[in-house]
Amino acid sequence: MPVRYDPSLEQVQPDEAETIASLTGSLRKISETTFEDYGHAVRSVHAKGHGLLKGTLRVLGHLPPTLAQGLFAHPAEYPAVLRFSTNPGDVLDDSITVPRGLAVKVIGVEGERLPGSEADATQDFVMANAPAFLAPDPKAFAGSLKLLARTTDTPQGLKKMVSTVLRGAEAVVETFGGESAMLKSMGGHPSTHILGETFWSQVPLRHGDYVAKYSVAPLSPALLALKDAKVETGGRPDALREEVKAFFREQGGEWELRVQLLTNRETMPVEDASVPWPEEESPYIAVARISVPSQPAWDAERVREIDDGMAFSPWHGLEAHRPLGGIMRARRPAYEDSARFRGTRNGCPVHEPRQG
Repeated sequence: MPVRYDPSLEQVQPDEAETIASLTGSLRKISETTFEDYGHAVRSVHAKGHGLLKGTLRVLGHLPPTLAQGLFAHPAEYPAVLRFSTNPGDVLDDSITVPRGLAVKVIGVEGERLPGSEADATQDFVMANAPAFLAPDPKAFAGSLKLLARTTDTPQGLKKMVSTVLRGAEAVVETFGGESAMLKSMGGHPSTHILGETFWSQVPLRHGDYVAKYSVAPLSPALLALKDAKVETGGRPDALREEVKAFFREQGGEWELRVQLLTNRETMPVEDASVPWPEEESPYIAVARISVPSQPAWDAERVREIDDGMAFSPWHGLEAHRPLGGIMRARRPAYEDSARFRGTRNGCPVHEPRQG
C-alpha cells in the first residue's frame, strides 16, 4: 500500500541552512558570469532552451483514490506550457552533449498554495532525463555546483573536446549494458533527439495524502520513434532547437504524465535523491496526458513570453504537491534568486500566468 505523507519523512540537517546559502551563492556566481558574457541574464541552470510549446494537460478519469489527488483529483483540462532545455548555466554549442530537462507549467490550477505562490494559479513540474538526481543531498549538490561555477567561463572549444572524449567513454559503458550518470552529466550524453526522451522529477513531492515521483513520457507514435534517434550536431550549434522546430512545424505530439507512489520507506528514500525508486515495487502509472498541436516551437515572441518572461519552479504549486527532501528544500531559494536576478537585469518582471 502507498505510504501516507507524514512530515517525519523529511529530516532537516543541522547545517542545512549554511549549505543552501553556499549552493545559492554558487548559482548566483554562474548567473553573474553569464550576464557579463551575454549582456542578458539567463537561468543559472538549464539556461539554454530548445523548445517553447503551448498545449493542454488533461487529467484522466476513473483514477483510483490513491492517484486522484491534488491536481489530479478530478478529470479536467488545463492550458500548459512546456520548455525543453539542457542543464548547464551557460548557453553551449549542442555538440557539447549534456543532460536534458523539461519544465511543465499547468495554468489555472486552484487550491491551497505553497508559501510564496499564494498569488499564483499554476502547478509546475521540473524534470530531467534521468530517474534519480546526481547528488544525494544538498551538501553533495553544493560541492558539485562550486566546480560548475568555476568552469562556467571555460572556452567552448575545450568543452567540445572533453565532450567528445566523454561521449566515447559513455558509448563503451553502454556497449556492456550499463550507463554512467556522471559521464553524461559532464558532457558525455549521447547526441540523441531531445523529443525522444522520458523525463523524471528525480526527487519526491507530496501527492495529496501520499508521496510520489513524477514522469513525463512520449506517447504519440512520432515521438516514440525519436527514442535514441541520433542528431548530427557538427556545425549546428542549435541542432536540438532546429530539430524541435522542424518536428512541430509538421505535426503535434502527446505525452503521458505518470505517478510513482512511495510504497516502501526503506527502498524509496525521501532524503537521498540519488536513489531511483524500484519500479518493480511501484510502477509509474498514467494520471494525465499532455497534448501539443503543431506550432512554432521557437520565435522571438515566445522567447519574450516564456524563456525570458516565465520562471519554472517546483515551489510554484499546490500544497498537495509540496516538494520533499533536502534537494527540493535547497531548490526553493535558488530558484527564487535566479528569477529575481533575471527580472532585475533584463528590465522586466518574471511573471506567473493565471490563465491561457
